Amino acid sequence: MLESAATLVQEYADLQAQLAEPAVHTDQGLVRKLNKRYAALAPTVAAYHAWHAARDDVAAARELAVQDQGFAEELPALEAVQAAAEQTLRALLVPRDPDDDRDIILEVKAGEGGEESALFAGDLLRMYLRYAERRGWRTEVLDSTESDLGGYKDVRVSVKSRAVSDPADAPWARLKYEGGVHRVQRVPVTESQGRIHTSAAGVLVMPEVDDVEVTIEASDLKVDVYRSSGPGGQSVNTTDSAVRITHLPTGTVVSCQNEKSQLQNKESAMRVLRARLHQLAQNEADAVASAQRRSQIRTVDRSERIRTYNFPENRIADHRTGYKAYNLDMVLDGDLDPIVQSAVDTDDAARLAALAQGSSGL
Repeated sequence: MLESAATLVQEYADLQAQLAEPAVHTDQGLVRKLNKRYAALAPTVAAYHAWHAARDDVAAARELAVQDQGFAEELPALEAVQAAAEQTLRALLVPRDPDDDRDIILEVKAGEGGEESALFAGDLLRMYLRYAERRGWRTEVLDSTESDLGGYKDVRVSVKSRAVSDPADAPWARLKYEGGVHRVQRVPVTESQGRIHTSAAGVLVMPEVDDVEVTIEASDLKVDVYRSSGPGGQSVNTTDSAVRITHLPTGTVVSCQNEKSQLQNKESAMRVLRARLHQLAQNEADAVASAQRRSQIRTVDRSERIRTYNFPENRIADHRTGYKAYNLDMVLDGDLDPIVQSAVDTDDAARLAALAQGSSGL
């Protein structure tokens, strides 16, 4: 398995040679594609060289230990270095999600629970905005529908990294596990008797793609315009600036009304539509893949209840990974990394296990 990394090292060298060719840079789309793959391979190539060097050091020390006891005494430390290098390389050889380095579009929708659910959706939005701020990401609210009490019936936000050298630190790699049903247990502001209620909000996370990656024919679109409206149905403006786009082949519907310009709303809606169609294509590909391949691509289920936020106990619990902590206030303030990492670690462990099982079956 580890020696198979040699093919990746060769691919890395080939990419380096291609990127050095002036003719290649006349096609910026190709350059982006090559650079993306080149950057993705870099950590694995570095780990392979480190493992190879450590293995050579151990082999040399064993050979020399026959004649010199000093080399024999160095063996345990050298073997430990080799073992650590092997573990690092093995983890990097686990198939990665090809979308890991992408920016995202994140949607939060109120679910069961009426106004309380909308208020909780607002809490989730603030949590993600604060988390993005902590990581130095840029955020932009693309569209939102507020509730009467200041929550959100639904809201879409773009999350972009400024510059990420490691794909594992990009928005999709960190937040793709947030999709699913988030449940809250607390006393709603609308509750006069002080009783704890349970409500929920849904989160959808999609990798953002550009227009050259997802082709959308104008003839496949039905575009409607209408007047924007706010909480309680008040008119926000007096022009037909809101836009609703229906993708006829799939039935996917996207609407945007936040901007005053119809053109700006249409551009925002198209961004969301491209992301949804890309995600739809990925879901279809996963559905026809083998069980083993699916486990390597999507270990953590994002369609079911994933997490509970218990306010009376200040407790946060992830039902997929078993993570539990009593710092809900800090999590809602954007301290999401520990719980996100628990999902990343769970997925990585399952991918590694699936890979090891596949290797043993050969």
